[in-house]
Amino acid sequence: MNYLVAFLLAIVSYSLVNNVIVARFYGICSFVGVGGKVKSAASMGVAVSFVILLATLICYPIYHFLLVPAGVPFLDTLTYILVIACLVQVVGLFIKKKSPSLYKSLGIYLPLITTNCAVLGVVSENTMSNLDFLTSLANAVGTSLGYLFAITVYACIRVRLESANTPKAFKGVPIALIVAAIMAIAFMGLQGIGQ
Repeated sequence: MNYLVAFLLAIVSYSLVNNVIVARFYGICSFVGVGGKVKSAASMGVAVSFVILLATLICYPIYHFLLVPAGVPFLDTLTYILVIACLVQVVGLFIKKKSPSLYKSLGIYLPLITTNCAVLGVVSENTMSNLDFLTSLANAVGTSLGYLFAITVYACIRVRLESANTPKAFKGVPIALIVAAIMAIAFMGLQGIGQ
């Protein structure tokens, strides 16, 4: 039972307290770029979440059972990028086949998941922090949920702001960045939970 509680607390910690976007500032490019439409933002969040989860499930055993025993743990980043690039290609092909309009709306941001700091950051953090498999999985699930939550909330706020009476100087990118900053401050208020 203690393992389950620790697992769930780790997920909450990684998704809210240490949110990948607004606390650790990984994945900002897709966050700001796709965060203007709710459907695109939610779809990007699901795609990134899928890649984070699969990358963690694949990279953990590669590192611990191939790279370390072979004496080449320094090849971890290169290996992770190759795995992530393959996963992104699979996700891209799936989205293109199932929803060409969504594929088009995600545009350049879909292939950029390969270099998304959120994905590489989770897998690298698992290795650098020497996390066990369950904690690595909790990190992946929590980060995925946090990314999906943050980008979707951000998109919802931006959609509402389009119809708001925003001063001309703040329309577009300036108000989007202000919203991101306010979200970061709000998430900072969660620091200390679970300690």
